[in-house]
Amino acid sequence: MGQIVSQEEIVKIVKEGQRCGKTYVATNGCFDILHIGHVRYLQKTKEMADFSIVMLNSDKSVKLIKGESRPINNENDRAEILSALCCVDYVVLFEEKSPANLLERIKPDVYTKGADYTLSTLPEREIAERCNIKVEFIEFVQGKSTTNIIKRINS
Repeated sequence: MGQIVSQEEIVKIVKEGQRCGKTYVATNGCFDILHIGHVRYLQKTKEMADFSIVMLNSDKSVKLIKGESRPINNENDRAEILSALCCVDYVVLFEEKSPANLLERIKPDVYTKGADYTLSTLPEREIAERCNIKVEFIEFVQGKSTTNIIKRINS
């Protein structure tokens, strides 16, 4: 079972772990209504390092990105659900639209994003290059998304 940690804690954990030869992979997202696409994405992310970190958009952050009707599930519930997955070692919240500042502080070995991004469209590209963070893109499960689930519920 994973741990929900503060930004200060995760920075310390990663620094100490890397000093001992451990590797860390980070990803980010809202993970509002967990579905099979999320689970497969997180499983593939975990395969890339010894420990996985989910940088989770806070409620404030989700509203900035998705609008006032989101999130459906609050940040505490989303964090606890993610931390219960065996493929997630750490969950850490961030308030901004982008995890860029947190990514720069953590400096994981690997950073994963969905394959809807490319290196040229990745907002965190400059930080990844400057901090020598390897970027990996993971394909989505076709037709599986929180937006699609919400549409089905509302129809």
